Amino acid sequence: MTKINAAITAIGGYVPDYVLSNEMLEQMVETNDEWIFTRTGIKERRILKDPDKGTSYLAIKAAEDLINKKGVDPREIDLVILATATPDMPVALTAPYVATEIGATNAFAFDLQAACSSFLYGTSVAARYIESGRYKKVLLIGADKMSSIIDYTDRATCIIFGDGAGAALFEPNFEGFGVQDEILKSDGIGRNYLYTKAGGSLYPITEERLKNKEHFVFQDGKTVFKYAVSGMSGVAEEILKRNNLTKDDVQWLAPHQANKRIIDATAQRIGLEENKVMINIHKYGNTTSGTLPLVLNDYEKQLKKGDNIVLAAFGGGFTWGAVYLKWAY
Repeated sequence: MTKINAAITAIGGYVPDYVLSNEMLEQMVETNDEWIFTRTGIKERRILKDPDKGTSYLAIKAAEDLINKKGVDPREIDLVILATATPDMPVALTAPYVATEIGATNAFAFDLQAACSSFLYGTSVAARYIESGRYKKVLLIGADKMSSIIDYTDRATCIIFGDGAGAALFEPNFEGFGVQDEILKSDGIGRNYLYTKAGGSLYPITEERLKNKEHFVFQDGKTVFKYAVSGMSGVAEEILKRNNLTKDDVQWLAPHQANKRIIDATAQRIGLEENKVMINIHKYGNTTSGTLPLVLNDYEKQLKKGDNIVLAAFGGGFTWGAVYLKWAY
């Protein structure tokens, strides 16, 4: 029996129109453009301003972009996975609503939450469904409306995050292209350094917790940075060694866009030149689950069939990992 690989056959993306620049943030918190850019690599980020639109809106728009570009009949999609840290609401999953709205009426759908590693973990899950031979089209969407959980008086977090979404279609491939290998890791110590305290079963929303702004993201930046550099760069190096790849064998690193210094450290660890590293953090900031598909979407026209690509991410929890894939088109 011919081996089935799970290959990305189409990509799409969406960011809101509203631009929140560093100069605008200077008017909101005690910071400045130079300070933000030298420490993060971010110049601006996109914000979904409409209070009546949530993560589902971003996901739908990204999926529609993919469907229109690829010419996919959404009724042929078997599964929709929504990778997100900011679902529309608790309990009622966001993915089934997204699937219905894009016309994927024959698909089942579910949410996947692994913080900034959600799309990376989702790639692993999507690949397993395709490799089973039972499913032919799996749509993986990474989307987050981070502005909904950011305190714009907290300069430690409001400078980092933006809103956006990207989508990838996975289909069977029999030529050896697609997902080749993965290394996924986690460590519960991360729960202490990057979190939103209120809103879960341990700390339900109360008036007091709202007053204390416990429903917003908290990050111990220095600690998270240290773990992220070690984690992301470590798995990127490990996956190259495990697959007997040198830096010359890798055409692209597609890293999670959290901080330019983390991206640089990862590229340096595996010896990649800057022109082999996908970067769009300066335009969008950290869109959490959206960063990997958005950067693939931005670089899509530069990718060639057979290109070796390493995806790497690090997220709260902590969660992190790397995926090695061969581009299929």
